Amino acid sequence: MSAIHASQLSFFSSHAPFDRMEHEHLLWLLEHLSLAYYAKGEVLVEPAQGKVERCFIIKQGLVEGARQGSIDDAVFELHQGETFPVGALLAKRAVTSVYRAAEDVFCFELSSGDFHELIELSLVFKDFCTRRLAALFDQSNQAMQAQFAQAATEQQSLSSSLSSVIRHAPVACAPDTTLRKALGIMHEASVGSMVVVDGSNRPLGIFTLHDLLGRVVLPGVSIERPISEVMSPDPVSLPPNAPAYEAAMSMARAGFRHVLVTGNDGVLQGILSERDLFSLQRVGLRQISGALRQAENVEALVALSKDIHTLTHNMMAQGVAAEQLTLFISTLNDLLAERLIELECQSSGLQDTPLCEDICWLVMGSGGRYEQTLNTDQDNALLFNVPKGMTPDQVRTQLLPVALRINQALARCGFPLCKGNIMASNPKWCLSMDEWKAIFADWVDKGSMEALLHSSIFFDFRALAGQHRLAEELRNWLAQLASGNSRFLHQMAANAIRNRPPLGLVRDFVLNESSRLDLKINGLIPFVDAARIFSLATGVIETSTIQRLRLSAADLHIPVHEAEAWINAFLFIQMLRLRHHYDEGKLRSDAELDNLINPSELNDLDRRILKEAFRQARKIQLKLSLDYQL
Repeated sequence: MSAIHASQLSFFSSHAPFDRMEHEHLLWLLEHLSLAYYAKGEVLVEPAQGKVERCFIIKQGLVEGARQGSIDDAVFELHQGETFPVGALLAKRAVTSVYRAAEDVFCFELSSGDFHELIELSLVFKDFCTRRLAALFDQSNQAMQAQFAQAATEQQSLSSSLSSVIRHAPVACAPDTTLRKALGIMHEASVGSMVVVDGSNRPLGIFTLHDLLGRVVLPGVSIERPISEVMSPDPVSLPPNAPAYEAAMSMARAGFRHVLVTGNDGVLQGILSERDLFSLQRVGLRQISGALRQAENVEALVALSKDIHTLTHNMMAQGVAAEQLTLFISTLNDLLAERLIELECQSSGLQDTPLCEDICWLVMGSGGRYEQTLNTDQDNALLFNVPKGMTPDQVRTQLLPVALRINQALARCGFPLCKGNIMASNPKWCLSMDEWKAIFADWVDKGSMEALLHSSIFFDFRALAGQHRLAEELRNWLAQLASGNSRFLHQMAANAIRNRPPLGLVRDFVLNESSRLDLKINGLIPFVDAARIFSLATGVIETSTIQRLRLSAADLHIPVHEAEAWINAFLFIQMLRLRHHYDEGKLRSDAELDNLINPSELNDLDRRILKEAFRQARKIQLKLSLDYQL
């Protein structure tokens, strides 16, 4: 091997995706590369040149790209090891940005024909080019899991499909089977559950050893009775392609231990227990969720809130993905808050009044979007219908003292009081249905800075406890109101794009005085704000950022790959934030967690992905700018 090849191999082995390519494919690449020099200020490629003829890989130096039509004439930087312009090469078109040497630059160059041939040769290179951000994201996640390998034990991935988790055929019987016979079958098969099916093998119910104690032994039911009399009817089922974390969350929310797997025709395909999902890693999900439901006082909930943090740390060590992890955190936080609200309502006597049938506790912000992390304060409110013979003020007089106790108890459980006082104990946010509609209509009509700020928080509301139908009514009403007001959406878009992603002209990132950047404000919020506007414009009633992007994309003519790139960027920033909280929690267990990181402390791969994620944030803001002519 020549000395030149040895030097080049060393270079490519340090940069994605080349560091994961097969050796023979990497050698093929080296044989087809040429090396070019560009002086400072010289253009490497620009739209006027037409169809792109070369792929560039930066060996040394800095390249700046200026996107035509950018909302702020932003310049993005490309550094050593980065490959461009992949999108234009794949589409066989001209670039949309001007790429210029910001200093003396050396680039490896690959002809367009060789670029497409390498894609066919190397699956790794093809995956990188066609899924760019997602492929890098996967590589980063793999590195993180390797980093936590000593802390994590072997576990079935919670992102796996349920069909891949099933290990044994389900044990089933007819509804007229006697308990004696069913128990004999369960004993022989060494299983703790029996699925009751009809003649077409469709589930009718489920019988478990837990049912044996509570429904047979203690009541003294004869074991000669048919199993249909003591089974739990209408068991929860999921399709075989559903991810395992959906089954885990269903168990956590409802407090049961088994989920059935059924095909599109309703026919039973399998049964999963909590033990199947967590047999090798006892994360304690059911134990915590069960204890939350049975907590008898606030002190018990305070202790359990610490268990939620511990469980989250364990899941981080196992490499659970950001989307799943925030759903788990939000689900457990919901269970804690629901039980706390129930206890305080019982203690105050509110539970036994007719008013209880017309109240809904709302959560907003990250809680409303199911995007909570370990650093979550309170954003909540109350929605109620006014009973006949009462006024809204009379209802508030009864509700506000209870709401104050709930807010204070939540603070004890690790959810700090909102510094902006956006809480149910504030009379401004304890309102009747008509009052909420009036204030929302006023915000949409006026579009003042205060109204836009409130909209960015309150329009992410969802029901947590009480009468969910009230929140659904308000949500549907708001969707219709906002989608028909283009002026308000224009104002929201103009406000959203003021928060620029922190990409620098001289350095990779724009940092604050402490040489850090805020992952939440500068990284996540651009996606959150854009998704909210897209959902209001299209009438989408979902509140999570990811679902808003996916469900509104078609109506807004956003290509699927573009929406998925935004989602991957959002998830990567969220994962960096979670990892930051994980590391802070290990070092300072009693300290308040923040969202500030120093990019220079990231590894090269994560720093590169973060830079690309911020570029995606600029792209989603560009979409807003073009749609609303800003």
